[in-house]
Amino acid sequence: MTTATAAAPTACYVGSDVAKAHLDLAVHGQGKPWRVANDADGITATVSQLQTLAPARVALEATGPYHLALAYALQQAGLPLVVTNPRQVRDFAKSQGRLAKTDRLDARVLAHCAASTAQAPRPLPTSATRNLRQLVARRSEVQTQLIAERLRRAEAEPAVRELIDAHLTWLREHLAAVDAALDAAVAAAPRWLDTTRLLRSVKGIGRVVAVTLVAELPELGTLSRQQIAALAGVAPFHRDSGQFRGQRHCWGGRARVRPALYMAALVAVQHNPVLRAFYQRLLAKGKLKKVALVAVMRKLLVIANAMVRDHQRWDAQRALPAGAQEVACG
Repeated sequence: MTTATAAAPTACYVGSDVAKAHLDLAVHGQGKPWRVANDADGITATVSQLQTLAPARVALEATGPYHLALAYALQQAGLPLVVTNPRQVRDFAKSQGRLAKTDRLDARVLAHCAASTAQAPRPLPTSATRNLRQLVARRSEVQTQLIAERLRRAEAEPAVRELIDAHLTWLREHLAAVDAALDAAVAAAPRWLDTTRLLRSVKGIGRVVAVTLVAELPELGTLSRQQIAALAGVAPFHRDSGQFRGQRHCWGGRARVRPALYMAALVAVQHNPVLRAFYQRLLAKGKLKKVALVAVMRKLLVIANAMVRDHQRWDAQRALPAGAQEVACG
């Protein structure tokens, strides 16, 4: 006599394509996608329905501000949420032979991604972190406008130059207000304040770079040097096939982190003895200046990662923080 065993329940994976006005949702391998409004009522109904389905993973694309309300509602409800990179989702769709693109098809692709990815759910940024990131972004926007206006002023006629001067004055005052708001946001969070002080002990990392790293790279101090370099977009990737050995290129990563590291590296190769010596050794080996500077960016980030991990300031006497010797002497 044989005893029948109950089949294990099939895991449920959900994908949601998010638009400004509506949400398209699909369950991998089950039924047709459905659509609800991207508003408070639609999100409440979606969360309730997904709680009933008890999915193993829910995948959303990062779509600017439009996905945030649903994402935070799912997280608050305790549902396993993964926010994916739109480029990676599109590449996944092409790998499955899906060349057409509609909202409903995207929901199906996202559900398939949810079933296939090994990416683990991770907490969304807090309100304070989002505020800090937006202030960092705003500062960059104002700086860009200042540079553009200065360039226009050089060729402007007197009447136009007077108008540009008035705008420049306003932009400088606005930049000062943004800086004050940044300082207040950092001062209100002891952990951020402590981290920025650690980072600013490195010659090359100033106030703006330190705050940018705190806002845009909260993983600093928790990852390995390879992981943190890849996350920031300063890790070279191989391009080899058979006998072919291609050039290594850095790409991807956090868009606002790279410019900050670049500016820090420019200062460091002038004023930081350790990084200046490293830069000069690379140039002596025949490396292009741009390649050597990217290497300095990576080394600077790895040293900062070790400092935050070990909670240790830059030691001018020993030249290196504990735990970073292996990456700053190569």
